[in-house]
Amino acid sequence: METNSFKTFSAKPSNISKKWVLIDAEGQPLGRLCSHVASILKGKTKPEYTPHMDTGDNVIIINAEKVSLSGNKLTDKQYFRHTGYPGGERFTTPEEMLEKKPTFVVTNAVKGMLPKNKLGRKLLTNLRVFAGPVHNMAAQKPEKIEL
Repeated sequence: METNSFKTFSAKPSNISKKWVLIDAEGQPLGRLCSHVASILKGKTKPEYTPHMDTGDNVIIINAEKVSLSGNKLTDKQYFRHTGYPGGERFTTPEEMLEKKPTFVVTNAVKGMLPKNKLGRKLLTNLRVFAGPVHNMAAQKPEKIEL
């Protein structure tokens, strides 16, 4: 009887190699950009992907304020938060958020595409979002990729 020599690969912390990736968000559709970023953060673009490990790369996003939203999403979409007090619901549009805190729109979209558990929260720490074209991560020597 023959035994199958193929075994399922499971990454160990010693097998994981992380690199830094730079993405320019200027003119990119928000959803497409963030779904690609989420898959890079999870490590799905690598052959050694393991669902329960942080095998993904670190991602730097620049020009977050210049991301595009299609249709009327800029004015019709709403972000919800609650103050914790009765009647404390607060709603904000992406248009207002891009003026106040431009990085929130991209970060929030990526956060929604990651797993809702400890691993997802850990993966979100591998993301750096900058509103303009300047970032302070030059020491990491990020590799620029096109989407």
